[in-house]
Amino acid sequence: MSKEPVLTKKDLFQCARRWLLGSSTFNYENQMATTCVYSQMKALRKMYPNDEDYKKSLKNQFKYFNINPPMGSILLGMTLAIEDREGLDALDTVNDMKVSLMGSISGIGDTIMWALIPTVFGSIAAYMGLEGNPFGLILYVLANLAIFVGKFFLWDAGYHMGSRLITAMSSTLSALTEAASILGLTVVGFLIATTVDINLGLTFTMGDVAIDVQTDILDSIFPCILPICATYIVYRLIKNKVNLTWIILGIIAISMLGAATGILA
Repeated sequence: MSKEPVLTKKDLFQCARRWLLGSSTFNYENQMATTCVYSQMKALRKMYPNDEDYKKSLKNQFKYFNINPPMGSILLGMTLAIEDREGLDALDTVNDMKVSLMGSISGIGDTIMWALIPTVFGSIAAYMGLEGNPFGLILYVLANLAIFVGKFFLWDAGYHMGSRLITAMSSTLSALTEAASILGLTVVGFLIATTVDINLGLTFTMGDVAIDVQTDILDSIFPCILPICATYIVYRLIKNKVNLTWIILGIIAISMLGAATGILA
C-alpha cells in the first residue's frame, strides 16, 4: 500500500553529499553496497521510525551493488523514491532495479563522465595552453566544477523520476517487481558469461591428432559451462554461510595451482 512520502530536497542533498564522500569505499564482498548504506541511512531512518523496519531496509541496501558513482545517484534516487512511497513492500523491487540497471547506467556514466567530457575539455584546454592562452585551464576547471555541482542534483532528478514511475504504476507494483526481477536475472546471467573466465589448458593427443579439451569438447557442447559451474559452486558455498573471504582465497589458490600445473590456461 502506498504511503505519503516523507523525504525532502534537504534529505536528498544529504544523501548526495554522503554518497560523494563515501563513493571511494569498495570491497570484494558487496562492492559499493557499504556506500549505499552510508549515503541513505539517515533518509531511511526518517522513512522507518520503527527499528525493525529500519534494519530490514538497511540489510537490503547491503546487497551487492557496483556502478559508476556520478550516474549511480540517479538510480539510487529512483529506488529511494519507490521505497519512500511503498515502504517495505518495495524492497524486492529496489534490489532488482539496482541489479538490472546498474550495468547499463554505468556504461552511460563511464562514457560521458570518464571518457567524453575529460577528453573534449582536456583537449581544448591543452590546445589553448599550447597557444599560450590561460583560459584553457580555467575552462577545464570550470567544466569539472560544473560536473561536481551537478552531482548534487542527480539524486533529486532520480527521486522525481522514481516518483513518477511509481505513481504511474501504483496499481501494478507486483508487475514492476517481476519485470525488474527478470531483467536482473538476465543481467546476472550475462555477467557470468562475460566476466567469469575459466579455460582449461589440457590437450589430448592421439597420434597426429591433438584435441583441445576447452575449444574442441567443452565449448562445442556448452559454451561457458565452466563459468556456470564455478558460479553455482560459489553460490552454494554462500548459501551454506561459508565466509566470503575464504571463498575468495580459495579461488585464488585454485587459480594459482591450476596455472602452475597447466590445468588452467
